[in-house]
Amino acid sequence: MSKLQELIQKYCPDGVEYRPLSSLCKSIRTGKLNANAMVDGGQYPFFTCSEKVFSIDTYSFDTEALLVAGNGYLGNVKLFKGKFDAYQRTYVLSDFIKEADIKYVFYSMQNSFRDFALKSQKDGSVPYITIGIFDNYLIPVPPLPVQEEIVKIFDTFTELQTELQTELQKRIQQYNYYRDYLLTNFSPDKQVKEYTLGDLGTFTRGNGLQKKDFTETGVGCIHYGQIYTRFGAFTDKTLTYVDEDLSSHLVQVNKGNLVIACTSENVEDICKCVAWLGDETICTGGHACVYRHNQNPKYISYFFQTEYFFNQKVKYTYGTKVKDIKPDNIAKIKIPLPSLKEQERIVSILDNLYTLTNDLTSGLPAEIEKRRQQYEFYRDKLLTFKRKEA
Repeated sequence: MSKLQELIQKYCPDGVEYRPLSSLCKSIRTGKLNANAMVDGGQYPFFTCSEKVFSIDTYSFDTEALLVAGNGYLGNVKLFKGKFDAYQRTYVLSDFIKEADIKYVFYSMQNSFRDFALKSQKDGSVPYITIGIFDNYLIPVPPLPVQEEIVKIFDTFTELQTELQTELQKRIQQYNYYRDYLLTNFSPDKQVKEYTLGDLGTFTRGNGLQKKDFTETGVGCIHYGQIYTRFGAFTDKTLTYVDEDLSSHLVQVNKGNLVIACTSENVEDICKCVAWLGDETICTGGHACVYRHNQNPKYISYFFQTEYFFNQKVKYTYGTKVKDIKPDNIAKIKIPLPSLKEQERIVSILDNLYTLTNDLTSGLPAEIEKRRQQYEFYRDKLLTFKRKEA
């Protein structure tokens, strides 16, 4: 019998009481600020409804609290102790009663609160939750020794995940360094010439294709939004399909072509691309373009990730809220281009580093994903209690 089982048997063999979240803390407030209050490099954390944490130079709160997103990333929960400020749609839960360990409540909310919030949301221009949701969300509250043991278990999982994430960031930095070095720094004896992308191939802008056009089967397609959210540098499988009739009216993508996102909400995602390595012809639509060339497709796709490429594309990117770039301008971007044999050699090196940092079937990302699934499995099991009868 594990220590946790022994504690449950000792302190709550007949089950535990389920209590409303609002009864476990003495204070539930919201922030007062708009999202534009954030500043770069501020002194204090600024919690909005985003998963990211921003910064600000003033603070309204100095306490240990749970921060709950009231819209946007609805139901997203963070734990913080210290000075901070919050967006007006972020709920600040603090001053927890002595019967409730705040970290235990945090882990418990991670288990099911987001799903509960989505079911309880109110309709509006942006879906939101009201403060009353905390009266209806029930949490199992075992005695403190049981809560503390559960917190220890979850802390161990969290530390392991943090270590893996830290290691992954180091490997990503290593990959970025060697990628940029191998693709942009050539010794004079290599006699590498620089070309424009337009010298090496042609660009065709896509048209049409909306998410509502997706079908269960048919001709494979790549939607521009998938390029910077679902794909890496290359793929031989699509995530979605369209029927053959619509496909015939869309831009065709053949093996070795690059599909490039021409529209995004930020400069970083502009010109994100994916090299198509599948044997069959697929298609793409608007806000994307297809680059046809006779070079190593992985080599060109890796080059699109370099700082050298980024510094050039910035000059041609335009727009405020929505960023865009014209295929004719992408064609003006310069690339140092070695022989096909040298391209293949460089690609073989980068493939190994890329797998370690990006492949969800192996390497560190796969390990992190396994640990996440394991964590969620045990979180569900450890936070499910027999309800104590009144």
